[in-house]
Amino acid sequence: MTREVELTDKEWRDGLSPDQFEVLRKSATEPAWSGKLLHVDSDGVFHCAGCGAALFSTEHKFESGSGWPSFDRAMDDGTIEQHTDRSFGMVRTEIVCARCGGHLGHVFDDGPTETGQRFCVNSLSLEFEPEG
Repeated sequence: MTREVELTDKEWRDGLSPDQFEVLRKSATEPAWSGKLLHVDSDGVFHCAGCGAALFSTEHKFESGSGWPSFDRAMDDGTIEQHTDRSFGMVRTEIVCARCGGHLGHVFDDGPTETGQRFCVNSLSLEFEPEG
């Protein structure tokens, strides 16, 4: 699949921290409760840490108790792709940035809002831009 942003592993490694590289490019998961964006008190937009694409808004963020930032929807249609993930003996739905293919986390059908969805996202895969 051709992406709008395609880089070599070396280019990704040069532009990301080692932990960000493991999450975004190797589908790792940061430890629960460790993410710097778990609790955000101001309004704004969450961008992909790999390519800068706007992915989520604080308007759709909620406290899920899971230990990772959670949202009930993406900011816009087409910004996130979903794929079946059969790793670790489970079947889950992986979410990736549509622009660069960076691993964000997983989406589950147990969200508390009208969407019924919980986008469970690694803080390391995001950058936060406060409003204003």
